[in-house]
Amino acid sequence: MIRAAGLLGSGNPSRDVSKAIEALGAPAPYELGQFGGGILSLALYPVYVRAEVYRAARQSAAAAAEFQKILDHPGAVQNEPIGALAHLGLGRAYALEAGIPGRAGSQARPFGVPAASGKQQTAGKMPALPGDALDKARIAYQDFFALWKDADRDIPILKQAKAEYAKLQ
Repeated sequence: MIRAAGLLGSGNPSRDVSKAIEALGAPAPYELGQFGGGILSLALYPVYVRAEVYRAARQSAAAAAEFQKILDHPGAVQNEPIGALAHLGLGRAYALEAGIPGRAGSQARPFGVPAASGKQQTAGKMPALPGDALDKARIAYQDFFALWKDADRDIPILKQAKAEYAKLQ
């Protein structure tokens, strides 16, 4: 997981995204294995990093599937930040699919990675219509905001998410 995150930040996404995806294949069979055992549960962190890798590679359907995997297993993430951030990531993946410009959409670059070149890949799935993806993006952002309704308004990620959401209107 750390190796994949490091590859994302390397500045060569066309080469390193495929290496990052390959590195994240190793923990896949164990992602939904034993949880807990300590104060910090890292059960689905590889899934989160894989989702961000797919989003950096502009593979919106694959990214959305990984973020959804986290949302489908709330007991595994408990109160870990990725539980809430998966909603935001899902919104960003759908915005990417809908072709929304900016961080939420086609220029999304986690870990400061430059935008990848080439056409968006959808990992073999039929892409949703832009309007459908746009509606799903709005809903995912709203879910994120509902979780963060009592958060400090000056938190940078919350401010960024609100700016991205405004582009979806």
